[in-house]
Amino acid sequence: MDVLTIFPKMFPGVLSESLLGKAREKGLVDLRVQDIREHAEDKHRTVDDRPYGGGPGMVMKPEPLLRALRAVGVPEKKGKTSTPFVIYLSPQGVPLTQSLADDLARKKRLVFLCGHYEGVDERIFDWIDLEVSIGDVVLTGGEIPAMAVLDAVARKVPGVVKEPESLLQDSFAPGWEGHLDCPHYTRPAEWRGRRVPDVLLQGHHEAIQAWRAEQSLRRTRQRRPDLLRAEHTKRKRQ
Repeated sequence: MDVLTIFPKMFPGVLSESLLGKAREKGLVDLRVQDIREHAEDKHRTVDDRPYGGGPGMVMKPEPLLRALRAVGVPEKKGKTSTPFVIYLSPQGVPLTQSLADDLARKKRLVFLCGHYEGVDERIFDWIDLEVSIGDVVLTGGEIPAMAVLDAVARKVPGVVKEPESLLQDSFAPGWEGHLDCPHYTRPAEWRGRRVPDVLLQGHHEAIQAWRAEQSLRRTRQRRPDLLRAEHTKRKRQ
């Protein structure tokens, strides 16, 4: 995976800590950060310019962006089956979901393009395969969204998560039929007047699984009823 950015110093901490850091050390995930300014055409390393038609802000120029894309293996003429798969982080993109992260994890190679200012020159979209958004909000640039997508994708790479069975029990995962995760408790059994539910202390596996499934559904109804509505609509169409 490659990240193209004008702020490469934002990434070392994220890429060197926690599961991502361990995965890189073990060679499970290959992550490289490239500075788009290295592909500028002038001594000032200029990558932006005023927009045609006027208006506030600056727009990232297409030529440095294309040079950066070419440097990481994106072909001059990109077709539908070309690799690598290029993602542009944008509030106008499709929402990041677990399903999308799963799909991206199956791609052979990913390139993340981080925009800034008012965005990128529209003509560069000939080399972009997908726009991805992490929510209906505008951030200062695409770096933080890129980190979020990277993290969601990398943890699905075999070996990154120590116990792969735990991936089946994440929120949105098959273990919960796409619903939210259930509540979790650890020692002590009683803390500040609140006791762990008895069913979790009795060692009855089937009863525990039934309780967790019930709690998953209850939590989804309370916090994300839209997931249940979407599930109902999908079933009706089938």
